[in-house]
Order: sequence, then C-alpha cells, then structure tokens
Amino acid sequence: MCDHCVIETVRERMMNRRDLFRGAAAATAAAAVATTAALPARAAAHSGVVDLTHAYGPDFPTYFGEPGISMESPYNFAEHGLNLKVLTVNEHTGTHIDAPLHFSADGQSVEAIPIGNLVCPLCVVHIHERAADDADAMLTPDDLKAWISANGPIPDNACVAMHSGWEQHLGTDRFRNADENGVQHYPGFHPEAAQMLIEETGTIGIASDTLSLDTGSSSGFESHYAWLPTNRWGLENVANLANVPMAGATIIVGAPTHKGGTGGPARVLALV
Repeated sequence: MCDHCVIETVRERMMNRRDLFRGAAAATAAAAVATTAALPARAAAHSGVVDLTHAYGPDFPTYFGEPGISMESPYNFAEHGLNLKVLTVNEHTGTHIDAPLHFSADGQSVEAIPIGNLVCPLCVVHIHERAADDADAMLTPDDLKAWISANGPIPDNACVAMHSGWEQHLGTDRFRNADENGVQHYPGFHPEAAQMLIEETGTIGIASDTLSLDTGSSSGFESHYAWLPTNRWGLENVANLANVPMAGATIIVGAPTHKGGTGGPARVLALV
C-alpha cells in the first residue's frame, strides 16, 4: 500500500473514532441533562432537614442518673498536632436507639438492624398539651386513632414518634423528674398503644422525646417488652419533634454498628 493510501486509511479511522467519541459524548451529556433535570423532582419531595438529635456530654440526664459518657484527651493539637478523644459510653445515652436485643434474649443487635428499616416515614403524635398538666401522661390507642382520623393510615415501615414537649425541661431536674422515692415521672407509650401498632400497622419503630419508651413511673417496662422482642426498634431522647409535621416527613436513623450492641447514641434526621 502506498504512503498516501496508508495516510488516508489512518485519517478515515481517526475521523470515524472522533465521530464515535462525539456520539458517545453527546449521549452521555444528554443522559446527564436528563438526570440533572430529574434530580430536582426527587429533591422537591423534601425541602429541609430537621436535626432530631441532642448533643450530649457527661451532664446529659440518664435513666439511672449516672453520667452516660466520659471523655479523655490523650492527644491535643498544641502538644501533638492533632486532637483525639477516648470515649467510654453507656449505649443508652443521649439521643439513642434501642435495638431489639435490649429487651429480648435473641433479638437483633444494633448492627443487625436492616438498613431499610432505618429510613422510614415519620408520624408525629402530639400529647404535649396533656403532658403539660400530667407528667405521667401516656400515648394511648385513642391518640393513634385520632392521628389516623386526621392523617390517614399509618404508612408501612413507619416510625411513630411521641411529642410530649418534655425536652423543654432538659438542663433541669424535671427532665428526669425523680420523686422522693426515686420514681421518675415523664410521659411514654402506653403498652396498649405499642400492641396496637404491632397488631394493626406495619410500624417498625417508635420514638420518644423522654428518657424512656415507657412512662418514667413504669416499674415493669411493659412497652419495651411489648415492642422490642418483635424485632422493632425504639428511639429515646429525640429532639425537635415540634418542628416536624405530623405526617409526610422521613426519618433517617444513623444507628451505630458495634457488634452485639443493644443500642447506642444515634444521629437522627428528619427530611421535611
């Protein structure tokens, strides 16, 4: 083949490759435009994020009254060029998740909770007006029925959260609210409400803005024992439920993944 023929053959191949690349690039660009155009439609379902998590430290109230976390600082920036803390943490401190294993012999430990169960429709049930007058107020089946009447059926795989307004007492003795006999008084779920959610809905999680899923005065943890052994989870010390709509939000639970854990501090967000 002559030199001219070789050059022409190479030139044709190069042109064909350029056309191929141009076509591929155009297709990629079109796909990118289509994807970009679709993204706002998906994002428009939620316009904001509400943090449902309390920051916590050694002074954050705990069920047993002892500090739930201690922190040591073996490294600091001034001396070592980096900051590092060593934490000793009670799993059930601050805004935290109760894994099924917490109140069962063989329920899911915290790292075994399916991730699909940690992103859920959020249903907020308000009992704050009643709780303002009665520290032992409970979320009852009647409260759930009223929520359903106003908002429609509880979605499958939902988290039902009790808003009692109790976080207003954080930083005071009233948050734990122990009487002279050491009995605590703050709102929680009535065990019949927990049972109703189990039997009549596909709810996977419940959440409380107090120290416990049960009322503080409960001595038998009836709601814990009704709920957790069914491989459902709970959240305690949830924040900012007053800033979330009763229906339509999505909760994201950033649960810890230490093996065999019965729960642990969690970062909890609501997409609203």
